[in-house]
Amino acid sequence: MAVVGLAILTWIWLAAGAGLDPYTKAVLSLEGQPSHGASLFALNCAACHGEEADGRVGPSLRGVSNRRSDRFIIHQVTSGKTPPMPQFQPDPQEMADLLSYLKTL
Repeated sequence: MAVVGLAILTWIWLAAGAGLDPYTKAVLSLEGQPSHGASLFALNCAACHGEEADGRVGPSLRGVSNRRSDRFIIHQVTSGKTPPMPQFQPDPQEMADLLSYLKTL
């Protein structure tokens, strides 16, 4: 029974964001502006993901926010762990704006 209680407490702790790194916490605490996110996308992402986010070198990002969590998308953008995806370091507001834009696709 103690193990179940510990698991529940851990889940609550993680769900509340206690396990997030400071950058991700900052991004998720901000309200994004989709119009600015669209500009960022056009400048930094469209060459690989297409102007309409329908995929080219990189995959289609249409509906990506329905398939992936905000945390996953933040990690993907900032880590560049799946080549040829480059690593980007937008400031937290820019990342929040990009997330907001991706949710419109």
